[in-house]
Amino acid sequence: MAEQEVFITMAGLRKLQEDLTYLKTVRRKEAAASLRNAIFAGGTWENPDYEISKMELAYIEKQIQTLENLLGNAKVIDGQETSTDKVRVGHMVSIQDMNTGEEMEFMIVGPVEADPAASKISYLSPVAQALLGRKVGELVQVDVPAGQFVYKITAIGSKRL
Repeated sequence: MAEQEVFITMAGLRKLQEDLTYLKTVRRKEAAASLRNAIFAGGTWENPDYEISKMELAYIEKQIQTLENLLGNAKVIDGQETSTDKVRVGHMVSIQDMNTGEEMEFMIVGPVEADPAASKISYLSPVAQALLGRKVGELVQVDVPAGQFVYKITAIGSKRL
């Protein structure tokens, strides 16, 4: 089965690489040492420390595998390399809520990097889906579980607006 591309910014790619390096060079060794100590301290039969250490090591190995798969399928997006005439993945977008007048700014990123608290939304989100391909000045209607919102695109940029 073919793996799907994972869209990610250069900063996000570096963060995943750092996380992978940390897991491989620090956490894996710590977990393996903990497992060895548990084995020496009481064998494996009905030893809760052994079971916990074994599960921790398995969890770390799964995280490493997940990160390696993500990195292997990563497609770096760079909003600076694409025209800002239309909203695209990697762009900063400013919108205005037409009901409240509230202004919002966020970056459209891949799901791996999405962090609404840091103003990064996934291109798979309803808001991003409504905005993609649209131009400054256009009104977009977004249907979300909380209701229906209408936004006006006020700016598109390749970095913080």
